[in-house]
Amino acid sequence: MAQPTTDPPQTVSHPLFARLYARVLARNEPAEMRARRVELLAGLHGRVVEVGAGSGANFPHYPPTVTEVVAVEPEAYLRADAVRAAAQAPVPITVVDGVADALPLEDGSCDAAVACLVLCSVPDQARALAEIARVLRRPSGELRYFEHVLAAESPRTARVQRAVDRIFWPRAFGGCHTARDTPAAIAAAGFEIAAEERIRAKAFTVPPPVAVQVLGRATLPQPPAAL
Repeated sequence: MAQPTTDPPQTVSHPLFARLYARVLARNEPAEMRARRVELLAGLHGRVVEVGAGSGANFPHYPPTVTEVVAVEPEAYLRADAVRAAAQAPVPITVVDGVADALPLEDGSCDAAVACLVLCSVPDQARALAEIARVLRRPSGELRYFEHVLAAESPRTARVQRAVDRIFWPRAFGGCHTARDTPAAIAAAGFEIAAEERIRAKAFTVPPPVAVQVLGRATLPQPPAAL
């Protein structure tokens, strides 16, 4: 079996955004968002990798059928919060330093991967999704995702998203981009989308550029048999 990369983790530091997220946004998250987290994780089992776990907001919602979560988080401040959250979680969670495009896991070692509000901020979606595909078991492994995405059905909102991305949003919010077509990137990475729901957040605390969201589940096809 191929081994994970042994290169040192890339340094990711967003000290101001990390504190804003952990101390303000996560603590005052709307009930609507917490319900989406529950829905995202429902039915998971076995070993799960959570990519970009942040401060651990998903941890309380993992079902008891999950035997282990490897929570990968590169930002030191958020990772420290995630370690504290893991101690209170209902399932075993190990928090590790790492980045989405070089996951510290072996090939085919996970039953599921969770990407929650993270594919907006990875430097390279294609590389991150290729890494997720690498660590998933085939054909049973699945990707669960909950992301804010490009408002393709609303040209006006899409223009606003592209404008804020150019002007200030990624710099202010830890590399987050509001106008990414993440479902298209998931499909381009070889995943088959099994279920997907497009959502417009109703909570007034959710800024319009990130109010268009998608909740979905994707699988990998069985690789072709060797000749």
